[in-house]
Amino acid sequence: MATITAVYENGMFRPTGPVDLPEGATVHVVAAPVRTEQDEARRRVFEILSQSYDTGDPEAAARHDEHQP
Repeated sequence: MATITAVYENGMFRPTGPVDLPEGATVHVVAAPVRTEQDEARRRVFEILSQSYDTGDPEAAARHDEHQP
């Protein structure tokens, strides 16, 4: 079984490289999104933001909106 990288555009999968299949061949497609570097960077940022931050100031939560416009 071969893995083919493709882009989904206008309702069709367009291979990004040559495909070793006979013309008109029927295949079974399992779509698995490819993670990009941007996706991984976003995941790391959200991981950091989801951690609690200890300011040492017990009143920080009460003053949360103090600096909001």
